[in-house]
Amino acid sequence: MFELTSYIGLFLAALGAATLLPMQSEAVLVGMLVSDKYVPLTLLLVATAGNVLGSLLNWILGRSIEHFRHKRWFPVSESKLEKAQQSYQRYGHWSLLLSWAPIIGDPLTLVAGIMREPLWRFLLIVTLAKGGRYLLLTVLVLGGS
Repeated sequence: MFELTSYIGLFLAALGAATLLPMQSEAVLVGMLVSDKYVPLTLLLVATAGNVLGSLLNWILGRSIEHFRHKRWFPVSESKLEKAQQSYQRYGHWSLLLSWAPIIGDPLTLVAGIMREPLWRFLLIVTLAKGGRYLLLTVLVLGGS
């Protein structure tokens, strides 16, 4: 039971870290990897699934929030939103390869939703980026053991 709870905790940490909340999942993953109590492949899959699901929530939010852009309470100014959209148009869907990056990754997945990025391509690129980051981290941690 404790093992299942730990995997759920990793999933939730990864999900939260992929949203606009200020959270970090890498430390949780590294802690679980160095403990030698968990299957590394399962940790990799759980963290990736949680992180991709969090990014999907951002994409869904982006798809539905733009019609509020002219409201006074909207959290982003019109000029910043237009600048983000122009940047996304310039670099296209391949910019989602940076979805793993701190600070820019989460807003990038939100803008992808606003820009109506097709879901299949969004999920494919984001899964590659986020899974690749966790895979590299896993190899670095376990390679040093």
